[in-house]
Amino acid sequence: MKKTHTLLIAAAALVLGAVGAGAQEYTAGEVTKIDAAQKKLTIRHEELTSLDMPAMTMVFVVADESMIGEVKVGQKIEFTAERVNGRITVTDIK
Repeated sequence: MKKTHTLLIAAAALVLGAVGAGAQEYTAGEVTKIDAAQKKLTIRHEELTSLDMPAMTMVFVVADESMIGEVKVGQKIEFTAERVNGRITVTDIK
């Protein structure tokens, strides 16, 4: 019985670890410009390790137009970004 219990705990740890490994990494940044017409945000950000990019200021498109209304120039944010159809895109903001 003890062996079965230990195996169940080990299996659960593996499953939880696999879920966490696929989690998107958030990066700190500051919104410096908003272009609502083009659905773009300019963000001064820390290193984007998932995209192998150093800290810099750059223009991103947003995955969802509603993100534009959620931020203001000068606002500190945490965001995720990934390549979508060849464009570096903000996929989530918190």
